[in-house]
Amino acid sequence: MSNVHEYRMFKYFNRKFAVSDQSPPPDVKELFSSFADGAPAMSADQLLRFLHDHQLEPHYTAEDSARILQNVLQSRQQNDDAECDPPDGLTLDEFFRFLFLVDYNDPLKSQVHHDMNAPLSHYFIYTGHNSYLTGNQLSSDCSDVPIIKSLQRGVRVIELDLWPNSTKDDIDVVHGRTLTAPVSLIQCLKSIKEYAFVKSEYPVIITLEDHLTPFLQAKAAEMITQIFGDMLYYPQTDLVTEFPTPESVKGRILISTKPPKEYLESKQFKDSDSERESVDEGSASPCIIGEVEVDEKVSIKKYLFILNPSNSRIVTVKGNLLMKGRPHHALSVKWKLMRSDLEEEGLTTRDKKPDQPSAFEYKRLITIHAGKPKGPVRDHLNIAGDVKRLSLSEQELERASASYGSDIVRFTQKNIIRVYPRGTRVTSSNYRPHIGWMYGAQMVAFNMQGHGKSLWYMQGMFRANGGCGYVKKPLFLIEEDPENKVFDPKRTSPVKTTLKVKVYMGNGWSTDFSKTYFDAFSPPDFYTKVCIVGVPADKANKKTKVIQDDWFPVWDEEFEFPLTVPELALLRIEVREYDKHEKDDFGGQTCLPISELKSGFRAIPLHDEKGEQLKSVKLLMRFQFT
Repeated sequence: MSNVHEYRMFKYFNRKFAVSDQSPPPDVKELFSSFADGAPAMSADQLLRFLHDHQLEPHYTAEDSARILQNVLQSRQQNDDAECDPPDGLTLDEFFRFLFLVDYNDPLKSQVHHDMNAPLSHYFIYTGHNSYLTGNQLSSDCSDVPIIKSLQRGVRVIELDLWPNSTKDDIDVVHGRTLTAPVSLIQCLKSIKEYAFVKSEYPVIITLEDHLTPFLQAKAAEMITQIFGDMLYYPQTDLVTEFPTPESVKGRILISTKPPKEYLESKQFKDSDSERESVDEGSASPCIIGEVEVDEKVSIKKYLFILNPSNSRIVTVKGNLLMKGRPHHALSVKWKLMRSDLEEEGLTTRDKKPDQPSAFEYKRLITIHAGKPKGPVRDHLNIAGDVKRLSLSEQELERASASYGSDIVRFTQKNIIRVYPRGTRVTSSNYRPHIGWMYGAQMVAFNMQGHGKSLWYMQGMFRANGGCGYVKKPLFLIEEDPENKVFDPKRTSPVKTTLKVKVYMGNGWSTDFSKTYFDAFSPPDFYTKVCIVGVPADKANKKTKVIQDDWFPVWDEEFEFPLTVPELALLRIEVREYDKHEKDDFGGQTCLPISELKSGFRAIPLHDEKGEQLKSVKLLMRFQFT
């Protein structure tokens, strides 16, 4: 059975393209014949044997296979073209259509199946960065809407930046010293309470970037306790030598930030006489010393600046550039970014009153004590004493892992590392999350409002373990080996397994997209990219041939991927439409954790560029491990 698609060319001519129904590929025919014992139809018992032996789905029962068969028979009766004397079992075409049903042939388990009784430090945790921003990092609105969307997608760590409001008597959530418009803390907290557990019942962690006075810290504590009530978890002792388990704090909300006293102490900066100059305004306030990047046409140059925090003016810039007063235009945007970076790292100075008493109510709410290293990162990787969270920028982590990666892995066996995007990512882009995961970093913080391949990797990782937002780290990132050595992702290991991926066909584009979406004059020319993302030794990129002028492409191609660390590998699948003269059009994507892939024939739903599942677009694929 086929129909015809017509495309108009040059306003006068029509091109006609026949559209034929997809038929079972040879592998499906062979499989059907094998399990049906050569008969024209497959019985419920034979279908169950297929599910057990080929799909390796032992949880299916005889009742399940009977129900599947009953549903097919009912569908057949509703079909006007049904045979007068239909067989009692599944025909080949019905079996073929059954393989496209995601409900029965999902590539991943839909239930939580990891051990959830280990400390939080033993899990990768789905983590957001600046969770309140609706768009870019400089001028977008702050809102509770992106927080709600993140929680609905399973994100478990929400970041809020707390600042005094304009009248200094209440608390705003805002990206400080940018043009972003604030949202009230109380609105964010109420939305977190309402949506915290709609996707996952496992704990939500709120990381606070605290820029508050002790009075407002006490007010924040009051808001948090009143709004969350019994949902709020906090330790009963100041001595925490091990984090709680996800299971023990299921349905609870945890707070992570710097204790007030440590926060104030982290604001102190020792002045360097060699880097200071007196300021015109005569201010005696301490200065901020840091590095800023200046974009001068093509090259990027770094300059050392000294800032007067009382009026936010650069008073000295070292590196063949000296200025007083407001920074000129070339510095302005970069300057805002550096201020934001320093604030996130806890390095900026503010007017403060030493020895002010901090609110006990605020300090006691903190379950995960946080800190930002001053000085060499290695000095802060001490694994003795109370457990803690250490925050590093993506650049800091890359530099540290290049020099002493084993120390980072040891630190994350008991403690938590949070990695956040560099401040120059003003468009809310993201970095490759594996730079953190390879070294055991639990909280790889992402801008969830963005899109792109890096975010696809993040979404792919957290499709694991039923999408609950917690993925148990591989044993080699939790324990040392028999020789007391830790995992080194740069070291090439022996191949553990080989993944065979066969791409048969796809459909659904003609339903989800307009006839001329991909090409105004003909049906699309689809091809599929199949890639491995993981440790450097496992990375690979393959693609199928281009199928021209077909809304229902059939590729029937197989690829092999040897894997040394399959526990950290992701399978990235992307369909594109070939365009000879312009950039190839996007046709859907997904990312799947290889450690959780089910063997056998699988229906693979594809997603759009933001990660939302397309309504109809699916691929039929087969996975085998050898």
